[in-house]
Amino acid sequence: MINRPPAAAARASGAWLRALELTAPIIREPRRTFPTVVHELADRFGPSPALMSDEQSLTYRQLSERTHQYSRWAIAQGAVSGAVLALLMPNCVDYLAIWLGVTSVGGVVALVNSSLTGAALAHSINVVSATHVVVADSHLEAFRAIAGSLNSRPRYWAHGGADPGVAHIENELGRHAAQPLESNHRAPSTQDRALYIYTSGTSGLPKAVNVSHFRVMQWTHWFAGLMAIHRDDKMYNCLPMYHSIGGVVATGAPLVSGAAVVIRHRFSASEFWDDIIKWDCTLFQYIGELCRYLVNSPFQVIETQHRLRLCCGNGLRPDIWPRFKERFRIPHILEYYASTEGNFSLYNCDEKVGSIGRIPPLMRHRHAIALIQCNPDSTDPIRDGAGFCFACAEGEVGEAIAEVRAESSNPATQFEGYTDQEASGKKMLRNVFATGDRWYRTGDLMRKDAAGYFYFVDRLGDSYRWKGENVSASEVVECLRGFEGVTDAVVYGVEVPGTEGRAGMAAIEAQTTIDLPALHTYLCARLPPYARPLFVRMLRQLPATATHKPKKGDLLQDGYNPAKTKDPIFLDDGRIQAYRIVTDELFRRVQSGQIRV
Repeated sequence: MINRPPAAAARASGAWLRALELTAPIIREPRRTFPTVVHELADRFGPSPALMSDEQSLTYRQLSERTHQYSRWAIAQGAVSGAVLALLMPNCVDYLAIWLGVTSVGGVVALVNSSLTGAALAHSINVVSATHVVVADSHLEAFRAIAGSLNSRPRYWAHGGADPGVAHIENELGRHAAQPLESNHRAPSTQDRALYIYTSGTSGLPKAVNVSHFRVMQWTHWFAGLMAIHRDDKMYNCLPMYHSIGGVVATGAPLVSGAAVVIRHRFSASEFWDDIIKWDCTLFQYIGELCRYLVNSPFQVIETQHRLRLCCGNGLRPDIWPRFKERFRIPHILEYYASTEGNFSLYNCDEKVGSIGRIPPLMRHRHAIALIQCNPDSTDPIRDGAGFCFACAEGEVGEAIAEVRAESSNPATQFEGYTDQEASGKKMLRNVFATGDRWYRTGDLMRKDAAGYFYFVDRLGDSYRWKGENVSASEVVECLRGFEGVTDAVVYGVEVPGTEGRAGMAAIEAQTTIDLPALHTYLCARLPPYARPLFVRMLRQLPATATHKPKKGDLLQDGYNPAKTKDPIFLDDGRIQAYRIVTDELFRRVQSGQIRV
């Protein structure tokens, strides 16, 4: 039985009921897509602010009119009926208007990571076979550098700036009326694809996720209900708009309720509270790393002089949560677990510190979620003699999976997959608990307590086996982050010839010199021998994606080879019980087995 304070229980129940109430009509109205909703909102909230930024702001009526113009432009260019337009732009007001206009006439918009260049950028455009591209003037150089390697040779238009060598979409837009389209154009249904949103590409190239109009409707209305958004709210959105959270949830959920969205081009810890107060924001969409940056930032007098009533996001670590809430006087935190391609989500509506959420009784008929035992070395599920998987016991760590029910009347439980069919196939697990059943693999390790709360543990594959023991990379990271001078860390397993499993290696971000003997003593006092990183790499800044997720792939490629990096690498030498620098000679001796680890 869940023991929660009455106020927390009532708040949680209210959040779930509001979300269910707002999303229930979606499946009954297949021709009502999110662009349609935006035009309806213009009739209700016409002169009210919808999108706001330092550069430009639009009322609901202006957003609707701008969307109509982009729809007419898309029709004129043939960007309809499944044609793909790649959008390569930083955060701005027009970002939303463009994809609303194109998707409302059947086009599909690929929200390309605006920080990409070179092969990764070309791959992102090629993998969706884009035939049209809208690229910000500031990104023209990066786009032109890869234009010759694009398979489909798309037509492209610049947004912003005044480069005379390319067509500008603002000039094109002026030729199209802002009035509603004629009724004879084919509007998409909620089952049609609306967007391609890419995985973050922390290892390997990004994958393009299929996102239907139904999902866009579900995400926007569900979060509007969970957050109890009302007309007087203002959402502060500094997350990238090419991701599902910054581009759909943090923008769409407030609009559903007639609220305003403040769009910032990127997050800045030093300017965050100035912005929150200047715009009088009441809501803030976070990812955990942003909260960590804020907690570690210098004190500001104004940091509690805000009217925030709720912060919503994912990845808020247990050690940061209370410090963030208390220091900045945040009334309520709504933590959740979700992924762009996933067929289920978890929500922590009652502020259970450290939990990523639970499935309340009224929702259990909609989702079948399980944790299963996995082999830490191969990441394959462990199966019994009959070929079925083992469900985890209470408190036991396992991979989270969710059943894909072909007969389900709820499209939210389906897996829409990627453009890459092989990658989609790898996310499906069959014959889990019964012959023929199908389950979506999250790739995330979790545990569940007696009250039904889930806790994120690690990414499957981020745990590794060393000295016959399983090591959780995230637990080692948490330990490292507690040492003075360490601003962040990434832990991963590396192969050492002549040994079984993978040895732990830590890449430590520090702005000051770390006291290595003290670090060694600190780790020895807090971690068992098998969990202590054998190798330590010191960096000024960890490689990361635009959403601050560490790029482990880059670090794994370097390993502990000093020839691949200028960063100092140290070996925990058991013979001297201390760290020693890894030179080319020492690396060779470890590789050849002359030094046993």
